[in-house]
Amino acid sequence: MVSTRLWIAGEVSKTRDSNLTDRLMEQVRRCCLAMTAILICTDGFAAYPKSILKAFRNKIKASTGPGAPKKVVWPRLYIGTVIKRTVKRRLKEIFRRMSHGKWRKAKKLLKASKGGKKLNTSFIERFNGTFRERLASLTRKCRHAASKIESLHTGMYLIGCTYNFCLAHHELSKSVTKGGFGRPYTPAMASSITDHVWSFLELMTYKVAPPPLPIPKKKGRPRTKPPKDPSLPKKPRGRPRKEAVCSSTT
Repeated sequence: MVSTRLWIAGEVSKTRDSNLTDRLMEQVRRCCLAMTAILICTDGFAAYPKSILKAFRNKIKASTGPGAPKKVVWPRLYIGTVIKRTVKRRLKEIFRRMSHGKWRKAKKLLKASKGGKKLNTSFIERFNGTFRERLASLTRKCRHAASKIESLHTGMYLIGCTYNFCLAHHELSKSVTKGGFGRPYTPAMASSITDHVWSFLELMTYKVAPPPLPIPKKKGRPRTKPPKDPSLPKKPRGRPRKEAVCSSTT
C-alpha cells in the first residue's frame, strides 16, 4: 500500500484535472518497485483511476514482427475508491469499492500495511490538514494568498522536507509494543533514507549534487571501416614530386 507518511512532492496546479493526476502518478511510479504489489486508495475524483492505470503499465512485445508493443497494467495493482457523502457539512455515508482488482487480495495488502481493516483515505486527509496548518496560503478563509504559484510550490517543498527529515512522527515514535520504533523517528528514517533526525540548519545547508552533464552526440555518420593501426607508417598524401617520378623511371 502506498504510505502517505513519506511525503512525495506533488505538482502544484491551478486546476484539478487529469493532467495534474497524470504528473502525480508518474512521481508515485518512480518511487515504487517494478511489478510489485501495490494498493492505492483514492477519493471519488474520476481522473485518479485512469491516471493510475496509465502510469502503472509496461510495454510488452507479445509477438515477433512489426507492430507496436502492447501496454499491460501491472498484474498486482489494486485501486480502492472511498466516496464520502456529507449533508450540511456532516458526514452521513461512506461508500467503499474496488475500482481495479479484487478486494480479497487487496485486503491482504491492507493488513500487511497496518493501515486499518477497511479502505480509507484518512492518512492523506490528515496530511492535508498538516499542510493547511503550517502553510498559510493553503488555509481556508484566510487573508494570506500566494501571489505567484512558484511561491506556493517552494513553500510546499519546504514543509514537505521538514515533515520528512526534521520532525519526529508521533505514530512512528511510539514504543515497540505499540507498533513504533521506541525512539524519535521521522518518515525519512522509516524509509531508510537517513539514520538520524535532521536539524533545520542541516537541512538548509545540505548541498545537492548537480545533475551529470549530458554526453555530447558525435556528429557525422558512424565509422564502417576499422581504425588504422597507429604503428604502421603513414602513406604520403598528394601527388609525388617530378624529381621522384623521373628518378624512378630511369
